[in-house]
Order: sequence, then C-alpha cells, then structure tokens
Amino acid sequence: MYLRTAAALTFAAFATTAFAQGTEAPADAQLYFIGLEDGDTVSSPVIVRFGLSGMGVAPAGTEKEMTGHHHLLIDRAPLGQGEMGEEELTSALPSDDNHRHFGGGQTETSVELEPGAHTLQLVLGDANHVPHDPPVTSDQITVTVE
Repeated sequence: MYLRTAAALTFAAFATTAFAQGTEAPADAQLYFIGLEDGDTVSSPVIVRFGLSGMGVAPAGTEKEMTGHHHLLIDRAPLGQGEMGEEELTSALPSDDNHRHFGGGQTETSVELEPGAHTLQLVLGDANHVPHDPPVTSDQITVTVE
C-alpha cells in the first residue's frame, strides 16, 4: 500500500511539473494585431483582430501539437514582467478584466475601453491556458481611446 501511494505521489508531482512548463512552440511562431498599431487613436468599442503565423488555433482543452488559443492582456505589464514575473510564463493565465480568454478559438473581439491610453498584448495559451515554451506573444501596444 505504501509503495502504491508513494508511486502515485511521485507521478502526481511529475505530472504537475510537466503541466506547468507549457507546451512547446516553434521559435518562428508569431502573434500580432491585425489593423491595430502602437500609437493608434481609436473609438470604443475597439475591434481587436488576432493574427498568428507558424501555429494554428484550437479551442481551450484541445491538446494538439502546434496549436493554442488567444488571450488578450489589457492595461498590465507585458507577459512575464508583471507581479508574478517569470513564474507567470509557466502558470495558467488568470481570467479577469486584465486577462481576457478566447478559449473557443476566436480570432477577434470587440472590447469596451474607457477614454484614455490603454496597453494591449496578445498571448497564445496551450490547452490549459499556460503560455507556450517559448512564449508566443505580440509586442505590447498602446492605443488611445477617444
């Protein structure tokens, strides 16, 4: 009984470590905004279109090589530079006002933003919302809402 329990705990620890490392991504994968550039002045709601090359889009929970789903980071530090720092690169992204999930495989959205300057960044997450390794992100851009 003790050996089975120890083996199960060892497997669970290994699985948790493997899960937390993110799914492998090709080094040449690119994530970018379509029709929205750093410094643009826009009106709300803001239409945000997600561009991706070198990988495909699949709904959250789909474990298929070379795929992921989109996340939009709003008004926060670039991925890996926030409160959690580099730990954020190996953890599931939260879901809140600053982290929008598109787990259905969506490739665009309409976002209501208050007037003023806002930062936006796209992040591709694996089946479990963990950034890929290496992370597939867009540059962070700043847009001003009139």
